[in-house]
Amino acid sequence: MSVRRADVTKSGNSGHLPYQQTGICSSLSLSLFHQLITTMAPHIPFKEAEASRPPFDRKAELHYTQTPDPNWKLGQGVNDLPGADKFKSQEGWRAIDPEQMEGPAMYKMMISAIVPRPIALVSSMDDKGVGNLAPFSYFNMVSSSPPVIMISVAANPQTTDGLKDTASNIKHLKEFCVSIISEPFVEAANMTSAAAPREVEEWEVSGLTKRDSKMVKPPHVGESAFSMECRLEHWYDVKKDDGKIASTVILGRVLQFHGKEFVFDPNDPDRIMAEELRAVSRLGGISYGRTLQMTELPRATNWDDVKAEMKNA
Repeated sequence: MSVRRADVTKSGNSGHLPYQQTGICSSLSLSLFHQLITTMAPHIPFKEAEASRPPFDRKAELHYTQTPDPNWKLGQGVNDLPGADKFKSQEGWRAIDPEQMEGPAMYKMMISAIVPRPIALVSSMDDKGVGNLAPFSYFNMVSSSPPVIMISVAANPQTTDGLKDTASNIKHLKEFCVSIISEPFVEAANMTSAAAPREVEEWEVSGLTKRDSKMVKPPHVGESAFSMECRLEHWYDVKKDDGKIASTVILGRVLQFHGKEFVFDPNDPDRIMAEELRAVSRLGGISYGRTLQMTELPRATNWDDVKAEMKNA
């Protein structure tokens, strides 16, 4: 059973509700309920929190800066940024055994530590032609040649096949599309995360546009500046210790790319410009990030040069 933060926080108050004031105690033991609320951070209602924050900076532009420490030397370790000392190896550590953690606590820790994550807006279709659209931040590229991407989809024990709509559709049709989410339609993309019935298409609630694909049946997102048509390449079930499926890792072979002209660098036609793509990343909780500042670090590709620099350090 999932418990929303709105169920365990008091309206207008950042403290937890007493047990008897919640609507979920009838279906949860007090011990389990206590575990849940003590592993979840208290939050005031979202609209109240948002009203206290400054408006979204619509004029902010991506820009480049120097590296954090232009005078960094080989073998130095951490740079000289304020607070860098906290990252030194001798600082205080906490060893955490995943076997001793509850699922919600481990989930919260991992999604807030493994950041930022790119987000795939995955479009799929069932055998009756009903479309599905859903965002996944367990997503990345696996190979560029051949072009292969991956997504990981959590299991859904409430369905007959134990699969979420996206995974079920991909398993049977063996085709799907991945569209990159950008700032101008982040709210619309977020709406596709609603747990709608299988017969309901999330396209409608999001207001996003179906754009016909060339190589696969599922459409891709017309508002996305970069999309990929994919064929199922590999399917791997991640299982819990009891043998039940926890999630499914799906590898997709890209059959066709689609990019809007304005995101391609006119001076380097194969490069997508981050300042134009304005891709949104996933952080912990319900937080999202935007890319506004970048720094460049040349790769240390020549080992002889590295050895020579080490001698002079």
